[in-house]
Amino acid sequence: MREFEAQAVNQDFLERLSCLKSLEYLALEYPVTATDLAPLSELVGLKILKIDSPRNIADFTPILALPKLERLFIENAKHLSNLDWLRPLASRLKVLGIEGSMWTAQKIPTLAPLEGFALEALFLTNTKLEDQSLAPLRTMASLRYLGTALNAPRAEFEALKAAQPQLQCDWFQPEMWEAFKDPRPPKG
Repeated sequence: MREFEAQAVNQDFLERLSCLKSLEYLALEYPVTATDLAPLSELVGLKILKIDSPRNIADFTPILALPKLERLFIENAKHLSNLDWLRPLASRLKVLGIEGSMWTAQKIPTLAPLEGFALEALFLTNTKLEDQSLAPLRTMASLRYLGTALNAPRAEFEALKAAQPQLQCDWFQPEMWEAFKDPRPPKG
């Protein structure tokens, strides 16, 4: 078996999954109630990992033990408070998604820990960047796609476009900004 998807993954189920050593794709779908990702370290062939709504996971570092991991998607991670732990994956990760849910924004202090990554695609749907800076992405020469909701000022997107003209991002289009202008007349 090379691909596996499961919903409502608890700790016992996650531990049983660790025996599927030939897995290359694993999607842990809503909600993930497991408390420890350590069993994932046994999945040494895993290239793609998706984790949706890990309610009780506070330590994501067991993911670092996956030697072939190239694509990582984490959605609605209640206890994910920064991206510093991702640094060891800088040269291996090609696609990264750190996203909120439909109703809850994923709070991220900064994208600074991603500086120097060799990402080709970055997904930040419904994220809230506390520093509102896209500067760490400006030197990411391999980046080809940025999927994001509005999480930085227009000037940040303009600076990113100037630095990365090959990058595809909806927020580089002026009509996206026009759609978010307040149609109400100014108070006066």
